[in-house]
Amino acid sequence: MVSVKRIWHGWTTLENADNYWEVLTGTVIPGIEAKGIDGFRGIEVLRRDHESEVEFVTIMTFDSLQSVRDFQGEDYERAYVPDVARAVLERWDTTASHYDVLDRRFP
Repeated sequence: MVSVKRIWHGWTTLENADNYWEVLTGTVIPGIEAKGIDGFRGIEVLRRDHESEVEFVTIMTFDSLQSVRDFQGEDYERAYVPDVARAVLERWDTTASHYDVLDRRFP
C-alpha cells in the first residue's frame, strides 16, 4: 500500500523551542487528531538545535493524497500553522511537501 508523507519545517529561537514543543504536543497535534481525518496515520516530530535557532520538522503520514486534501482542503500544499504556533515560531515553510512512500524497510 502506497502512503503519503507530508513534510513541513518551522524554526524558532533557542528560548522559545520548549514553548513551541509544548504548543505542538499540547494543542496542535491533539487538534489534528481530534479532526478524525480518515486516512491520517500519525505524525513524527524531529528537532535539530542550531547555533542561533531550533528547527522542527513534522512528518505526517496519510493513506493517500485524498486524505491530505480531507485534512487541509483543495489547497493541500498550504502549511497548517495555527495562530498559537505562529506566536512562538520565528519563521516557517508556507507550504508542505508531499512524497509517496515507495518502500519501507526496518531491521
